[in-house]
Amino acid sequence: MTLSRDADAQGGLESVTATGRVDSLTGIRAVAALLVVLTHAAYTTGKYGQGYLGLVFSRMEIGVPIFFVLSGFLLFGPWVNACAAGAPAPSVRRYAWHRVRRIMPAYAVTVLAAYLVYHFRTAGPNPGHTWEGLVRNLTLTQIYTDNYLYSFLHQGLTQMWSLAVEAAFYVALPVMAYLLLVVLCRRQWRPRLLLAGLAALALISPAWLTLVHKTDFLPDGARLWLPGYLAWFVGGMVLAVLAPMRMRAYALVCLPVVVVSYFIVSTPIGGEPTTSPAMLWEALAKTVFYAVIATLVVAPLALGTQHGLYARLMASRPMVFLGEISYEIFLIHLVTMELVMVEILHYPIYNGSVWLLFLGTLVVTVPLAWLLHRVTRVRPTVRSS
Repeated sequence: MTLSRDADAQGGLESVTATGRVDSLTGIRAVAALLVVLTHAAYTTGKYGQGYLGLVFSRMEIGVPIFFVLSGFLLFGPWVNACAAGAPAPSVRRYAWHRVRRIMPAYAVTVLAAYLVYHFRTAGPNPGHTWEGLVRNLTLTQIYTDNYLYSFLHQGLTQMWSLAVEAAFYVALPVMAYLLLVVLCRRQWRPRLLLAGLAALALISPAWLTLVHKTDFLPDGARLWLPGYLAWFVGGMVLAVLAPMRMRAYALVCLPVVVVSYFIVSTPIGGEPTTSPAMLWEALAKTVFYAVIATLVVAPLALGTQHGLYARLMASRPMVFLGEISYEIFLIHLVTMELVMVEILHYPIYNGSVWLLFLGTLVVTVPLAWLLHRVTRVRPTVRSS
């Protein structure tokens, strides 16, 4: 990442709405959600097995690391900013309530709807469709088990492993903030020491990957636990520290690195088209490349001005609209995709056009996601001037 100091950066976020939202950071959520939908459309139509092109489609799962980097940046930021300003740390109780209020209403509705739909619909093996599976999925504890694929994995909710990881990060973040800012930095603004602490924190991911690949005493679901993905969240946390340091990141430099890195990790170096590569070196390569790609995608928006082409594109009305409902798109798109594929396009499994399925899924998903968002959203509080 190419960075420079800029005294006028105001923490890198110059253009915000009345509610404190940065439009370009909302817009990049749309990119992340669309990538997740597209990679699942490619899997469902059998494109993963088509050589290098299949790997390119499978790596569009990079949408999940982008979401994780955004969470690291936006949620760690208040702790960092309070430390830099010598102000009291954010209220953990308030933080916890906001997190629960943000994710759980729409998630609970989606889980209950998925169980209802698949109660009357048989579309293949669905081991998670049990009362225990319902409880596990509602509480985001479905990944904490052995034999995960054959225990609590519900057919319409297979993507929710990443939300379980996100929830684990929410729980761990106040502890990590305390260790980094209070224990390590002694409540003083020591950004270099803080960055060193974050670097050490990121090393948990390769250590965890080594542990789960080299031992067998952990359940197989452990490959989907937070430690294995912590480096991606740390990428966003690093951006949160760089922002008060008045550092800049430029899209003209960051995005070419993103493109090159993406096509490199789309080679066999990142393993087969699966969430958890079989070989340790593949898992390590994938983790590192995804951390670099996702962090550099967000960096120009978090640390740059909001006047460049990239920021303006992400802040455009269509992107902001989709970004505002990106969480709901993520939640429901697998159920709608299966219905579109079978009931509208009449494709057999692992056949058909990836682009028709992708577009058809969006046509059905976006209005439903908007409705779910309207019903369950948190009403913003407008800041007084």
